[in-house]
Amino acid sequence: MADLRIETALAVRLPGQPSTDGFPADEAWETAPAIRFSTDWQGKNGDAERATEVRLLWNPELLFIRFEARYRTITVFAEAEPSGRRDQLWDRDVCEAFLQPAGVTGRNYKEFEVAPNGFWIDLDIVDGKKRDLESGLKRCVKADVTAKIWRAVLALPIRSITGQFDKRAVWKANFYRVEGEIEPRFYSAWRPTHTPKPNFHVPEAFGALVFTEAASKIGR
Repeated sequence: MADLRIETALAVRLPGQPSTDGFPADEAWETAPAIRFSTDWQGKNGDAERATEVRLLWNPELLFIRFEARYRTITVFAEAEPSGRRDQLWDRDVCEAFLQPAGVTGRNYKEFEVAPNGFWIDLDIVDGKKRDLESGLKRCVKADVTAKIWRAVLALPIRSITGQFDKRAVWKANFYRVEGEIEPRFYSAWRPTHTPKPNFHVPEAFGALVFTEAASKIGR
C-alpha cells in the first residue's frame, strides 16, 4: 500500500453502477474522501470564500472527478464549439485536473478543465506541448447562486488516459482552480507549484493518486 500522506488523493471504487445520466448518484460521493484547498499556487493567501473540494470515484471504464468550488464572482466565455469545447478555457474561471498515469514521466500528462457554464477542454501534454486529447469526456455542472458554490462532475474514459489500467498502480495528479478575468486573478492549487508566477505545468509538484476498493479499508 502506498504511503497515504497529505499529498495523496484517493479514488474510491464506485459502489454499484452510475445513475441513468451516466454519473454517480449523490450519495456515492460520500464514500470518497475529499481533498480541499484554498491557498494560491505558492501555498499562500488562503481564501475560504474560494475554497475548492475534490472527490474521485472510479470503475474499470471511467474515472469520475467532482469539483465543488466556492466563488466570489463567476466569469465565463459566452461562446464555445457546439460540443462545449472551448480553447484557452483557462483564461476564465475553471477547475482543472492534471493526471499522469503510472509509468509516464517527465512533462507528459493529461489535462482536463471544466468551467462553471459547462464548457470544457481536454489536452494531451507531450514533452510540455499541448495537443487535443479527444478523450470523449462527459460533464455535468450545476451552480447554487445562493450559497455561491458551483459543482462539476467529469466522467473521464480511462482508456483515454492510459492504455493499460492497473488499479494497483499509483498515478500522479494535481488539481487546480482559477477565478477571475483580469489580473490579479486567483490561481489556487492542491499541491502548490511554488513558481514565481502562476504556473500549473509543474509535474514535479504532483501528488499521488491511489485507487482503492473502499475508503473504509484505509481510513478517512
